[in-house]
Amino acid sequence: MQHPAEQSPLGKVNQYIDQYQPSLLFPIPRQVKWEELGLTANTLPYHGVDIWNGYELSWLTPSGKPVVRVAQFAIPADSPAIIESKSFKLYLNSFNQTIFESETVVNAFLEKDLSKAAGKPVRVKLYTLDQIAQKGIIEPQGQCIDELDIVINQYDHPTADLLKALPKSTEEKIYSHLLKSNCPVTGQPDWATITVSYKADKQLDHASFLAYLVSFRQHADFHEQCIERIFIDLNNLLAAQSLVVDGRYIRRGGLDINPCRSLNEIHYTNYRLARQ
Repeated sequence: MQHPAEQSPLGKVNQYIDQYQPSLLFPIPRQVKWEELGLTANTLPYHGVDIWNGYELSWLTPSGKPVVRVAQFAIPADSPAIIESKSFKLYLNSFNQTIFESETVVNAFLEKDLSKAAGKPVRVKLYTLDQIAQKGIIEPQGQCIDELDIVINQYDHPTADLLKALPKSTEEKIYSHLLKSNCPVTGQPDWATITVSYKADKQLDHASFLAYLVSFRQHADFHEQCIERIFIDLNNLLAAQSLVVDGRYIRRGGLDINPCRSLNEIHYTNYRLARQ
């Protein structure tokens, strides 16, 4: 079956348009992957957000002087559509030679266009480079599991059967830098650090979780859908009281995508890791 993104700009030669053009945005319905995971829009077992950071945003002031900003975009995890990343980049590039009266106007256009594409309100914040520098780079919280000495032989597709749990009441946070999957259209690699925090009457076996993460290595899916699959498989295993799965992906084309899924409603924070 043809992936919905086959009709998008991904993997194709495109003309770079430098005058504002919101029609460049290409939405991809989430429903297809929800159905693959046994979900519907009304039965999502999580709350969440996809936080995108855009490092290539610029426009012209009325005097013709360029402005540069770093943008944060927060797309609700239950929005009807994700936005294909290359179309997102092309859309942002269309601001480059366009005159806007003010930063407030730019912010309003971004929120309007992205909300229309996603099908739910998208929140946008613009930052100066000084503000981004002040935020700095942080280290992941919790225990890194990457140095576990394990044997791995599955790379093509993740299966929940790889996951194991121990009968021990646990509250912990663990992370790994070894998550990799591939774009389902272009085959390009997507790299991420993933953090899992949970509270449950079971303990996630760390070695089994590391093997499970590595099994995504040749798997083809978008960032958001990988994180959702991980969340669902862990939630089914642990029957947790609380569970948060946070993926921080390396940027490509000036954009990084950071999906977060949580069993309970939480305050979602945006931060930057060393590889971002």
